[in-house]
Amino acid sequence: MSGFLDAFAALAQRSGGNVFCVGEMRGDCVPQLKTLKVNNPCQDVYSVAKAFTVTAVGLLVDRGLLSVQETITDVLKDQLPADCAPVWYSTTLDMLLRHQVALPEGFLDIDGWDANEFGEDYLAYTLQYPIPADMAPRYCYTDAAFYLLSRAVEARAGVPLDTFLWKELFFPLDCREAAWSRCPQGHAMGATGLYIRVEDMLKLGRLYLDGGVWQGRRILSQQWVETVRSRGYELNPVGVGDAFGKGGMRGQMLIIIPQQDRVAAWQSCEDTCSADYVRFAAQYRDEAPTEDLH
Repeated sequence: MSGFLDAFAALAQRSGGNVFCVGEMRGDCVPQLKTLKVNNPCQDVYSVAKAFTVTAVGLLVDRGLLSVQETITDVLKDQLPADCAPVWYSTTLDMLLRHQVALPEGFLDIDGWDANEFGEDYLAYTLQYPIPADMAPRYCYTDAAFYLLSRAVEARAGVPLDTFLWKELFFPLDCREAAWSRCPQGHAMGATGLYIRVEDMLKLGRLYLDGGVWQGRRILSQQWVETVRSRGYELNPVGVGDAFGKGGMRGQMLIIIPQQDRVAAWQSCEDTCSADYVRFAAQYRDEAPTEDLH
């Protein structure tokens, strides 16, 4: 067992945290896991799902089937509802990937609200929402942006987001299990609701750490990997140093630490200690573990 996993588990125990499982992957080694509390191995990773949706967009961009400069109305032109709000005709996929929207924060959040409140047609609910004419797009974190991206992927791939990723990402990365929550009309949510194992979260992180290559096979272009980092498409700086990654509700985390050639991930049911765990993972050194954070 790696020193990192043992040290992380010790920190979680001292903190009284509710971490289920933590994993680590270095180099071409297989993922290493440490179970802290027995739980179902396939958990909802909440907003970590967005990093997988970003990857699906990248796969289509690499193939020339999609451009982040296209507007969402161009991509979904055959599916637009009547009375689509004018702002969407100038909203590009790049803007959606950066949460540059004119919607209220938390819009279409199925984790925090009763999903039935959004009706049966989530696309119409979003695109017809009465946005004031003078409200310009600005940064506003909302799951609606990534639901729209899920629909964009489906429109160009010809199959739902999760079906597309099974063929183009999950199978190539030897993922064991994955399932995605869908809206009432059967479209993957994109923003949340991805149920996956810790070991398979690690594989996505390793893919980005290795510039889009997985065990010698190129999955994503180097250009897309660099675009994700430079444009802030969900994988953003976290902790300290050169670490970057993506967190999710209730303490889910995927963190990539290039300086240590390490990817770490964990699943939990808490939020109170999450910042401590991220900081610990980002600064841990195998040769000289960091001092206790408490």
